[in-house]
Amino acid sequence: MAIEEFDVFVIGTGTAGKSVAYDCVEAGMSVAIADNREFGGTCANRGCDPKKVLVGVTEAIQLTENLKGKGIISVPEVSWKDVQKFKSNFTEAVPAATERDLEEAGIAMYHQSPQFLDENTLSVEGKTVKAKKIVIATGQKPLELKIPGREHLKTSDDFLELPELPESIVFVGAGYIGMEFAHIAARCGAKVTVVEFAPRPLMPFDEDIVNHLVEASEKIGIDFIFNAQVTEVEELQKNHRVIFQKNGKENSVKARAVFNTAGRVPSIDELDLDKGNVAVEKGGVSVNEFLQNTTNPSVYACGDVSASGSLPLTPTSSQEARVVSKNIRKNNVLKMDFPPVPSVVFTLPQVAAIGLTEEEAKKQGYDIVVESKSVPSWFNAKRINEETYAYKTIVDKDRNLILGAHIIAPHASEMINLFVLAMCGKLKCEDLKAMIFAYPTWGNDIKGMV
Repeated sequence: MAIEEFDVFVIGTGTAGKSVAYDCVEAGMSVAIADNREFGGTCANRGCDPKKVLVGVTEAIQLTENLKGKGIISVPEVSWKDVQKFKSNFTEAVPAATERDLEEAGIAMYHQSPQFLDENTLSVEGKTVKAKKIVIATGQKPLELKIPGREHLKTSDDFLELPELPESIVFVGAGYIGMEFAHIAARCGAKVTVVEFAPRPLMPFDEDIVNHLVEASEKIGIDFIFNAQVTEVEELQKNHRVIFQKNGKENSVKARAVFNTAGRVPSIDELDLDKGNVAVEKGGVSVNEFLQNTTNPSVYACGDVSASGSLPLTPTSSQEARVVSKNIRKNNVLKMDFPPVPSVVFTLPQVAAIGLTEEEAKKQGYDIVVESKSVPSWFNAKRINEETYAYKTIVDKDRNLILGAHIIAPHASEMINLFVLAMCGKLKCEDLKAMIFAYPTWGNDIKGMV
């Protein structure tokens, strides 16, 4: 059987993988790409984008709930079936469109997860393929909870495809996905319980800001069980029983459906990386400053699967893809240097953060000025009767530069982008205050936060 040869073989068709493939084929290289799922990756098919469509419906619900009795007579009812139909408008065309674009670019496609045979050789679709450079961009997958009854746990993929919303749901895990889906489900009418191993949700985020979110979540009917370790899931006649340990005692909660939202791990199990001499670690494929594997120089990794130290977010995947494609084409000329990276939890209200937390800044020895306030009396919140609006900013006292910003607000995701500009541009607080923003806007509020 003939061996197929390429300059570059990309594993994964998400944001990172596609970007590298297009850059390399444009540079005149022969390129192939493979995926064991529908082409287009997690974000477009079963992640950020469809989730945000569902969030959009709940934004309408929340706004009318806030303004009920202040001009709004009643809160609209939700048709989950119609919501899902609307969401499918954004996802159904992605795989075919992705394949069409790759084909038009002259990129060979494989619909299977390759396996390494040696450092430069892969087995895929029963064929042997050699490549001068191999790029791993397979992203992440749900962490499997190795407990009895785990076969009854559904995943985030399942939630996004639910034909009907269960009347009661337990989410096991209170990270990004668990909190966002809990808010969607609760506002669309489900009785929601979140069981979390840690003492609070969203552990990497500022505790004071997260406490505001917990309070807002409880107001819409979400129940939290913290410091609880789930040990088993049982299937009952209609419901499922989630058994957990808390304070040394066993307890349980019942719901029609149970979702595993306990986190995600690098998607590398099917690749036979040992045979390719590809080093891995807890965070994914081990990489150096060029995002090149530390043991196999023919391999690069980018996106959520790389252990680069960046946050597993679509924008950082794009940034890493840019670095990898340039280093493949120009032979390691660009080092990965992450600017301040914002992160957002699309609950309602949203939680957004960039830079250091107060605790991190103190540990790093900065002399800091911390401003932390709850400001539902500010005009933008007051005009839509929003009770939850708070912020915390951390400023380097010596240089008057912003080290971190943390916001909970209906439009925190947009506001945090202005802090990105301020921090990347190294604007002093007085520079920010001297700017004239449109008023009354949420963006203008950031001048009052520093």
